[in-house]
Amino acid sequence: MSNQMIESQREGAEVYNGAELCKKQSITLLEELHLPRGLLPLESMEEVGYNRSTGFVWLKQKNPTTHVFKKIGKTVWYAQEVTAFVEDRRMKRMTGVKSREILIWVSLSDMCIDDPESKRITFKTPAGLGRSFPVSAFELPAEEAEKPKEGAEDGN
Repeated sequence: MSNQMIESQREGAEVYNGAELCKKQSITLLEELHLPRGLLPLESMEEVGYNRSTGFVWLKQKNPTTHVFKKIGKTVWYAQEVTAFVEDRRMKRMTGVKSREILIWVSLSDMCIDDPESKRITFKTPAGLGRSFPVSAFELPAEEAEKPKEGAEDGN
């Protein structure tokens, strides 16, 4: 997408600045879209924007970052700016997100939860190739800590 097209999408958008507010807004956005709250683990965000009329979203961070989703052993790279068009349970035409597949980085363009009952999220490349993973692999670590562990004892 050209810079001019991106700039036109920013007109009329809700814009948030500052690391703490941006992190909160990105999580709120994922909740609104019924997507896992840990899907965008960007720590040093400076700006988050959402144009509700077009579904265009952008997240700007100080530097590109890499994150390992430990439950599935996947390394994902996030550019300094990540953009997407969003709708319920879906992000389309994403830019700035790549997944490491064996020895190469593969751009991701779409992610969706087609069937909420399956509890799986599918990621697709611009060529249309896709892989599905459990939604639980993208939950925030705090969510796991909140779940009661059976047989857990105090002490240790």
